[in-house]
Amino acid sequence: MADDAKPGEDAGRKSRARRHGGAQGPARKRPNAKPKRDGRSAPAPDPEDTPASDAAEEILGANPLVGFDRAEIVNAAKRLARLLALRPDIVLAEHGALARELLGVLAGRGTLAPDPKDRRFSHDVWRKSPYFSRLAQGYLAWRATMHRMLDRAAASGEDRERARFVLSLITEAFAPTNTLLGNPGGVQRAIETRGKSLLWGARNFIDDLTGNGGMPSMVDARKFQVGGNVAATPGAVVYRDEVFELIQYTPTVDAVRAEPLLIVPPQINKYYAVDLAPGRSFAEYAAGSGVQLFCISWRNPTAAQRDWNLATYLDACSKAIDVARDITGADRVHTMAACAGGFTLATLLGELAAKGDRRVASVTLLVTVLDTAAPTQLGQFASRSGIAAAIERSRARGVLEGAEMARVFAWLRPNDLVWLFVANNWVMGNRPPAFDILYWNSDTTRLPAEFHADLLRMFLENPLKTSAAMRKVDMPSYVVAGITDHITPWQACYASRKILRGPMQFVLSSSGHIQSIVNPPGNPKAQYHLNPDTSLAPTAWLAGATAHQGSWWDHWREWFAERAGDLRAAPRALGNARFPAGDPAPGRYVHQR
Repeated sequence: MADDAKPGEDAGRKSRARRHGGAQGPARKRPNAKPKRDGRSAPAPDPEDTPASDAAEEILGANPLVGFDRAEIVNAAKRLARLLALRPDIVLAEHGALARELLGVLAGRGTLAPDPKDRRFSHDVWRKSPYFSRLAQGYLAWRATMHRMLDRAAASGEDRERARFVLSLITEAFAPTNTLLGNPGGVQRAIETRGKSLLWGARNFIDDLTGNGGMPSMVDARKFQVGGNVAATPGAVVYRDEVFELIQYTPTVDAVRAEPLLIVPPQINKYYAVDLAPGRSFAEYAAGSGVQLFCISWRNPTAAQRDWNLATYLDACSKAIDVARDITGADRVHTMAACAGGFTLATLLGELAAKGDRRVASVTLLVTVLDTAAPTQLGQFASRSGIAAAIERSRARGVLEGAEMARVFAWLRPNDLVWLFVANNWVMGNRPPAFDILYWNSDTTRLPAEFHADLLRMFLENPLKTSAAMRKVDMPSYVVAGITDHITPWQACYASRKILRGPMQFVLSSSGHIQSIVNPPGNPKAQYHLNPDTSLAPTAWLAGATAHQGSWWDHWREWFAERAGDLRAAPRALGNARFPAGDPAPGRYVHQR
């Protein structure tokens, strides 16, 4: 996609020690890539086989239901200190063992080896170089000691897990690969560039310090243009009000299904997770698969819209349904949503069902948790006091800043979302990668304070699980989860089977959170699992599931075609007399900062 270096890559690939920061392991080379003249960049990455892809597996994307703040982290750190202080005998014993082990490492008798899956230590230099092998073994010994002390401390499960999270933040921050002298690729690169990489790294550090809140940038934003190489599927805005724009996409086939599909995106991040680079865009795929596609693009609210709440967004979704029906002449629409958009859509479906409103024919939910009692990583630091404080902060400001939330959540997966980019940007002096998912993730929006409060209250009260209205939602559903999703674990998504009524098709993708959504056909590594018996417990469901090669997009297309009516001639023009086509896609709201 681009010719700048990906995380940890060198300029020109002159030695294997320089790949992936000398610590991340080899990557596939693309012969058609063109190196940059300044030596700061490497051949363009294959999006599906890079550390940038690993980062994309871990990003939060859009899910504002619950999080944690600095106060929660400080509290967890205090718990960790208290647990260790209460058992000085354990601390002394473990440090004595560590001292003996470090002496063995210095003498060349160390036996510890990095996890084969840990990219930081995957290169041969960590085994062949006496200096680097001792450095790695010493670090691993110290990290193991810290975790053993926590394991031996008397603590409840909740206290232990919160303390372990803080301990991981500390131990991973001290990994040698985060420093120049501890990163063989950084040293090699400094030598080969005659010190220029040190200047480039310093410049990247200053840029991130002044322009990115001190966090290393995850993406080279210069490489992307919304409406150019992302959000580029042809279409037009057919409706706009103060809350949202509705985009209708241009079909690229002669025949379309009679009933349209409406996509309800999350309210944090822009809608174009479904319309990334050509060839990786679900909107492009659907427009070429006989789907009459409509997608909401939310306005980016400011403090002036602080009073927008859940009802505001439910009314907007209802209006979008009516516009799509009016333009297509269909009595019903099909719906699709992801993350918090799925929570919003499910709430609307409950309200419609309670009224006997049958305008919606089916629902597709992507990496969405409807049962907030199901364990998720996002709920690890949730507490009533923490949620109350979060509501108070957003009300004071009028909005919840998406950029601030993205920085906080990056620390949930620090190796993939923080330290990987510290090594690449600051130590190696490379530019951050040019990867469409990471660009989309950085293009955050805000949440109105009252909507944020509504979502957090719903997280506490778990209303969809007990709602009498939801028990009346009787329609086909297609639910997608990611088997490696750490944000909304697939078991939590699978719990939706107890909330949604009607026949459910549960699909387990082989990807993580966002890449379960961005799952275009053609990836030889893509796989998904199916099992029609959703009465089974999660473990039993997976044990009896059948693996299928390829993308769930193709499977969904057949599922949708069976339910969306007969084929008819594709419309010659977008919109109609009441809702004429206006600005070309991606519209205006997507450009708001």
